[in-house]
Amino acid sequence: MTGTDTDTGTDTGAGTDTGTGSDFLLTTRVFYDTIADDYATHFRDGLAARPLDRAVLTGFAELIGKGGEGGRVADLGCGPGLLTAYLDSLGLSPFGIDLSPRMVELARREHPGLHFSQGSMLELDLPDGDLAGVVAWYSVIHTPVDLLPALFTEFARVLAPGGHLLTAFQVGDDPLHLDRPWGHPVSLDFHRRQPDRMAELLEASGFELRARMVREPDTDIGESTPQAFLIARKGLPAG
Repeated sequence: MTGTDTDTGTDTGAGTDTGTGSDFLLTTRVFYDTIADDYATHFRDGLAARPLDRAVLTGFAELIGKGGEGGRVADLGCGPGLLTAYLDSLGLSPFGIDLSPRMVELARREHPGLHFSQGSMLELDLPDGDLAGVVAWYSVIHTPVDLLPALFTEFARVLAPGGHLLTAFQVGDDPLHLDRPWGHPVSLDFHRRQPDRMAELLEASGFELRARMVREPDTDIGESTPQAFLIARKGLPAG
């Protein structure tokens, strides 16, 4: 879930450009099922060395608290649950959803007081307007670009009017192809995004951009590309 260029990249959630239909979901699920145990061990303290990232999460939590919708937040692409637990420590009421059954199993084991379930971000088993917040922390980087509008529309569907979305991703144009992480016989593409284009897609899906931050790569923790964070609010009904 740390989103650096030298690691396995992120929480899981939506897929890669390795196929069409359900193919990219299957590829992503198999990848993260295979590496889940090593991933959970390697990134157990993933937020500890990232004070600016924690500051973004804290600001997001305060926006949720001021919104008056309650603190129910979905951590989409939750991986082994590290970020879900951090959101809980900020006073929110988070739960996690991940495409990988093994990641969900690890999250439940590591954080037994929180709720985790298996599923795809593209088709959330949640009612319309159910949430105060959605977090997609380095989990949209596996979604094919042509499916991003549908993905953001799904995020808007499950948010209450005035609810907030936080998404994080690596900045760039060319994907990172990761092959045989920790020696496992799997590979996956990690798609970098441009903040301006992501903001346009969010606005086209009914969001109002509230904050945009790009920080420089932290070479001390192995990053080689800038990291972007966008916070957007679902629009309020007219009148």
